[in-house]
Amino acid sequence: MEDYFGYDVSYHINITDVDDKIILRARQEYLYKKWYTNTFEGDKDKVKTTVLADTKAALTKKTEKLGASRAKLSIELPSDAGKRDIDERAAAIKGQDLKEGQLDSLKNAVKKLTAAGDMAGLAAACAGELGELVDSKEGHLVSDHEIFNKHSRKFELAYLTDMEALGVRPPDVMTRVTEYIVEIVAFVNTIVEKGLAYSSNGSVYLSIDAFKAAGHTYRKLKPFVGDTSDADMAEGEGAIGSEATDKKNKNDFALWKASKPGEPSWESPWGSGRPGWHIECSVIASDILGPNLDVHAGGVDLKFPHHDNELAQSEAFFGHNQWVNYFFHAGHLDIKGLKMSKSLKNFITIQQALEKHSARQIRLMFLLQPWDKGMNFSDQTMADAKAKEAQFRNFFGNIKAIISATTPSGSPSWLTDRVGWRQSGDKDLMLAFNKCTDAVHQALCNNFDTPTVIHLLIALVKDVNNYLAAFGTTPAVDLIRKCALYVTKILRLFGMIDNDAMGFPLAASSGGEDVLKPFLDTFRDFRQEVRSVMRGCKDIKQGSSAVMAECDKVRDEALPKLGVRLEDLSDGTTRWKLDDPQVLISEIEGRKAAAAAAQAEKRVKELERAVKKLADMTAASVPPSMVFEGNSEFGSLSADGLPVTMKNGDAVNKSQAKKYKKQQDKQVKDHDKFLAETKTAGVSPEELLATYAKKVSDLRSN
Repeated sequence: MEDYFGYDVSYHINITDVDDKIILRARQEYLYKKWYTNTFEGDKDKVKTTVLADTKAALTKKTEKLGASRAKLSIELPSDAGKRDIDERAAAIKGQDLKEGQLDSLKNAVKKLTAAGDMAGLAAACAGELGELVDSKEGHLVSDHEIFNKHSRKFELAYLTDMEALGVRPPDVMTRVTEYIVEIVAFVNTIVEKGLAYSSNGSVYLSIDAFKAAGHTYRKLKPFVGDTSDADMAEGEGAIGSEATDKKNKNDFALWKASKPGEPSWESPWGSGRPGWHIECSVIASDILGPNLDVHAGGVDLKFPHHDNELAQSEAFFGHNQWVNYFFHAGHLDIKGLKMSKSLKNFITIQQALEKHSARQIRLMFLLQPWDKGMNFSDQTMADAKAKEAQFRNFFGNIKAIISATTPSGSPSWLTDRVGWRQSGDKDLMLAFNKCTDAVHQALCNNFDTPTVIHLLIALVKDVNNYLAAFGTTPAVDLIRKCALYVTKILRLFGMIDNDAMGFPLAASSGGEDVLKPFLDTFRDFRQEVRSVMRGCKDIKQGSSAVMAECDKVRDEALPKLGVRLEDLSDGTTRWKLDDPQVLISEIEGRKAAAAAAQAEKRVKELERAVKKLADMTAASVPPSMVFEGNSEFGSLSADGLPVTMKNGDAVNKSQAKKYKKQQDKQVKDHDKFLAETKTAGVSPEELLATYAKKVSDLRSN
C-alpha cells in the first residue's frame, strides 16, 4: 500500500500478553518445571514411582477429556441443521481424529520410554499433559505477574525474531495490553456510564440489548439471527471465561473479567480483575490511530466473535456507527487439510520452515496463493515456489551476463554490433512488456491478486527468454534491462528483494581479502592441477582429455561452493553468474542423483541384454540334430533328429512335419552363427558360454 499505491500508512500491532490461553499456558509451563525439579531431586526409586504414577494420571485425564468430546460429537445434528452447523461439526470431527491419533502415538512412545527406564524422556514426552494435570491441582496458587509476563515475553521475542528472519516490515508502533490497563479501565467505565454495559459479580459485560436499542447493529461481519453458539461463546469468552449466569443475555460479552485464583489481576471500580479479550484492541488502537480506523487486519477466524465485538464496544464508546472502514481478513494456513493451530499440535514453526526453505521461498509460496483464502503449506506448494524462484534467478543471471560481458578492450560487448530496434522481436517484446505492466496494475488493484501478478511476471520472463533465443546475438539490451528492472521492482515490492540492485541479492560478505581469498585459492589449485597433469602426460591427446576433465571439475565442484555458476554455451564461449552456493550445490547433487539413477537403469538394461544373450547363445549351442532330443512331446525321432511319431504313437502329420523342419532349419542358422562366433573369439563353445555366464554374474553382483 505504501510502496506501490503511495498511501501514508501508520502501521500498528498490538501484543496480547494477557488472555485465557496465555494464563493457562504460562501457569502449566511454570508448574511443570516446578514439578520436574521437585520430582528429579529425589532418589532414583522415588523418581520412577512419581513419574510413572503422574504420567499415568495425566494420560488418563487426557483420554477421558477426549472421550467426552468424542461422545458429544457422536450426537447427531438435527435434521434441519444449517450448513454452518454441519461445517463446524465436520471440522470438529477432523480435529478430534487428529488429537486421538496424537494421543495414541504418545501412548506408544510412553510404552517404549517406560520399557527403557528413561524417566527424564518420559517426563519430557508428556510435558503438556503433566502441566495440565499439575495445573488442575495447583493452578489456583499461582499469582505472580512475572510468571505470566515471562511466558509472554518469550513468545513476543520469538515472533519478532521470526518476522525479521522472514523479512517482514516492522510496525511503526507496537504496544502491549498490560501497559494499557489504566486506559482500559477508563474505556470500560465510559461504556458503563452510557448504560450500554453492566457489572455483575466483579465482571463487566456489554449489553447487546441496550446496544441495539441505542441504534447500533451487532454482528456486522458475520450476521446471524439467533443466539450465539456454544462454540462461538467459548471462543469469545476464552478457556477460563466467566459464568453464563453472570449475564443478562447469553450473547453479552465480557469487557472486564473478575479474576479467579491463579489469574493475574489489577484493581478496578468493579474489583480485582483483568481485561476481556476484545477490549484491548479497541482501547489501544483508538489511542494510537483515533476514533476511526481505515484498515483493520486479522485472520478470517477473528470475524466473529473478536472483530464483531471490537466494533460493538468501540461504537458504544465513541457513539458512532462505524469504527473501521475496511477489514483485511487473511485465510487460514492449512496443514494436511486442517487449520494450523497450537491446540491441534499440527503446527510448524517459522524456524523449522527456515531450516528447509529460504525466507524468499516461503514468501513466494504465500504470494502464489490468494491472501484472503485458505492457504496450504505442503511439499507441493513449496516445490512450486522453488521452481518459480529458479526461473527468476536464471532470468536475472542471463540478463546480468549479457549486460556485463566485455570485449578484450574492456568495452561492453553488446555495443560492438547492432543495439536493437531494427528487428521485429524488439517491438514485440516492448508490447509484451507494456501489456504485462498494465495487467500487473489491474491485478494489484483487484484485491491484491498476487498469484496473478507472479504468473504475469513469469510470462514476461518467458517472453524475454524466447526473445533472447531468437535475437541473442543482437538484443536490445536497454529493453531487456528494463524488463529485468521491472520484475525486480515488483518482487522488491513483495519483499523478495531487499536491495536496490537488479535481481536477487547475493549473500553479504565482509569484503576485501575475505571475498577474494576463496576465489584465488580455487584458481591457484586449478592451475596447480593443470600443471601437474601436463607434466605427467606423454602425449597431447592424453593431456588434452585430462585438462578438459580438470576444467569440468572446477566448474562442477569448486566454483559452485563459492556461489559461481559457469555455463558453457553452444558457441563455445562460457558465461559466469553469481548465485546462492546452496542452490548451486543442491543442483549439482540433483544432477548427480539423476546421473546415478540413469546409470543404475543402464546397468539393469545391460543385465537384461546379457541374460537374453546368454539364453540365446545357450539355445544356439545345441546341434540341429539334437534340438528335439529329450522332448517328452514326441515318441520317436528320425536319424537326422526330426520327430516321426508323437507321444501317443500317432505319426507326425504333414503340417506338423513342415513346422518341425522349419524349427530345425532355424536352429541350423543359429548354431552356425554360434560356431562362427566361437571361431572368431578363438575359444571353444563351452568357453564362449562361460564368458557370457560370467558377464551376467558380474552385472548382477554390481
